[in-house]
Amino acid sequence: MEKLGSWSFIIGLAIAVLVGLFTEASGIIVTILVILGVIVGFLNVTGKEVSNFLIASVALMLAGGAKLDMIPVVGGILIRVLANVVVFVAPAAIIVAIKAIYELASN
Repeated sequence: MEKLGSWSFIIGLAIAVLVGLFTEASGIIVTILVILGVIVGFLNVTGKEVSNFLIASVALMLAGGAKLDMIPVVGGILIRVLANVVVFVAPAAIIVAIKAIYELASN
């Protein structure tokens, strides 16, 4: 199972970046990124990594709102790549946050 989580992360990140470099993500790509994100959320993030993962996730999501289109030549590409990464990371962050809340509430 551990390998599934690791491969899900690598594949999800690769898809997010590669698709963003060349085109807008289609519905099927978004669905794949969400499914891979859910797998990562369930399998990859351990108890010690929760805080760091959630902080990094929030940073990525906030960066997604930046005015990157103002950067000449590469701005549009950066926006697409970052949007895809956020689509991939957001489901994982939701799963990890819910698991953390559950653990806090159960103690």
